[in-house]
Amino acid sequence: MSDDPRLPFRYSISTSNLTIAAGILLVALGFAVGFFAATRVAAGTLGSGGAPAGVDMAPIWKAWNVIDEKFVPASVASTTVMASSTEEANQQRVWGMVAGLAESLHDPYTFFLPPVENTQFSQDMSGEFGGVGMEIAIRDEVLTVVSPLKGTPADRAGIKSGDKILKIDGTSTQGLDVGTAVSRIRGPKGTVVALQMLREGWDSPREIKVTRDVINVPVLTTETKGDVFVIQLLSFTANSPELFRAALRTFAESGKTKLVLDLRGNPGGYLEAAVDMASWFLPSGAVVVTEDYAGHADNIIHRSRGYDVFNSSMRMVILVDRGSASASEILAGALQQHNVAKLVGTNTFGKGSVQELVDITSDTSLKITVARWLEPDGTHIPLEGIKPDIEVKVSEADAKAGKDPQMDKAIELVNSL
Repeated sequence: MSDDPRLPFRYSISTSNLTIAAGILLVALGFAVGFFAATRVAAGTLGSGGAPAGVDMAPIWKAWNVIDEKFVPASVASTTVMASSTEEANQQRVWGMVAGLAESLHDPYTFFLPPVENTQFSQDMSGEFGGVGMEIAIRDEVLTVVSPLKGTPADRAGIKSGDKILKIDGTSTQGLDVGTAVSRIRGPKGTVVALQMLREGWDSPREIKVTRDVINVPVLTTETKGDVFVIQLLSFTANSPELFRAALRTFAESGKTKLVLDLRGNPGGYLEAAVDMASWFLPSGAVVVTEDYAGHADNIIHRSRGYDVFNSSMRMVILVDRGSASASEILAGALQQHNVAKLVGTNTFGKGSVQELVDITSDTSLKITVARWLEPDGTHIPLEGIKPDIEVKVSEADAKAGKDPQMDKAIELVNSL
């Protein structure tokens, strides 16, 4: 394997052409590990002043005039936080209208990024930020933890995938969009945020206090368990493919033939990374995933690049859970459907849609769902997540005792294949 010319491949992504695959905001300085599968483009097919045919825009302007004529802040405190000028106040109303348009779609992955949030998003794509280190999304109209990142304050505080966030510092999260929730949870290093959580199996909500810190997004670790080589992939970053290639080289040079890929708690990342990783196990041209644009544009089929360096002697199991989302589901689903790997664990998150970041103005953006992910067999990634071949749950008692029955089953299964 070390002599294969396809191993030391080059990998780069232009910042003007991000191909990203998820839509789940990371709770820390607005960093979105929502990783959008499309090129950032200029907005507006109607033109700067256009309006859709047959749509009466008069109610908007009537409401605008009523506000001008009648609005009085409910308290003096409200007055102090209002814009300092009429021009600024009017601009805030415009941002509010755009945000309302996005919210009217009732899609948890579609929302508006006004100037401050948009700037924070751009800055935080560097991968280091201050916060608590967990992914959140709206699931069944409730703010839900997708996954805490390993070794972060959220992880150390005991937060789990699937936890419901009912309150943030005493304020209800009902009706909050993800962006607003992110802004309330993030904060300076060393400060504390109190989260009221509800977990399956709990009789009532509990408060968990988390001390914010600077978060460095982890990527990949390896270890051996007897005759089994284990790769734990924690996120799909721009440099994940190179790290994954290096891990596979170590695996091949070890002489081992049994591989466990641990995608538990991996919320996703760059689509290109998932496609590239799948290419090590699939022949050239094999379908990894398809972007289904429902007739708005031609579907985009992402195929294996055919590195395919492993022979039939390799045995592979992939670990998944509710924290495995987006790019994790793409990789796991592709290798499962092509009969390369068996899945062990619990259902994945069910992040089966594609988001695009569109410039609305030079300093604002709209993140909008534009397509759905199709697995190699043409089915959508289901909302309830991809079902593992063998379901294994980890109880709280297991976790407290340091036991990992999912890993144990993966080792047992890969040894038996």
